[in-house]
Amino acid sequence: MRKLKLIWDFRGPASKKTAEHHVVHLKEYVTINGLDISIIDVETFSDMHSIAYLVVNESDMIPIRDALKPHRGQVYLG
Repeated sequence: MRKLKLIWDFRGPASKKTAEHHVVHLKEYVTINGLDISIIDVETFSDMHSIAYLVVNESDMIPIRDALKPHRGQVYLG
């Protein structure tokens, strides 16, 4: 089954802290809704750009996307 990475971009000098804080809320959402999602993390590309992301099965993506409104998504290759 194909997996998708739902991504939230954060830019600016506080991007890493903001992404880390967003991950807290993503984990809360997963727990509250009893979802089987274990890959939730932060990636930092520079001092001015970090992302928060979670990885979902493609078949589960639509309701999660609609509820959480990620900025973008891509196929997860990890």
